[in-house]
Amino acid sequence: MDIFNSAEDIMENALVSSLSYLTPAGTVSTHPMLPLYSRERKKLYMTSSILFSKKIEHIKKNPKVGVLFSGRQFIKTQNYSVLHLKGDAKIYEENLHSGWEWLVELWRKKEPYIDGFIRQRLALPLFWERVIIEITPRELYLWKDGDSSKEPLRWRA
Repeated sequence: MDIFNSAEDIMENALVSSLSYLTPAGTVSTHPMLPLYSRERKKLYMTSSILFSKKIEHIKKNPKVGVLFSGRQFIKTQNYSVLHLKGDAKIYEENLHSGWEWLVELWRKKEPYIDGFIRQRLALPLFWERVIIEITPRELYLWKDGDSSKEPLRWRA
């Protein structure tokens, strides 16, 4: 089994993931996030409103992040596995107003109703001022069929 290819399938088809990072106090903080994976770039993307920017500041200080993909109901693929990704994050915030729009196509595949929300941008202006979190995978841990009682398959960059 090609671990990276299986991981790509999960990242592409997951409706939610858990992004974890270290706070300056040394504690782990975890947030549910919509994962947007680009096979072309081999990168995982997430966006965050500037309304919820504390996580962005923490990630800028320590860009080592973890992302967990679990829960059969959240991963819409035939070959379900639990995936934990360790990676390096980069924050893009140069163009908060429209710099994230190139991700809409990936977003639309998971949430087709996003276009209706985008049309209402003026009603929620700060929500649509968005930062991009780009994550480059360093390590992948994959539990086939979600069976965490067994050792995971591993991949390293």
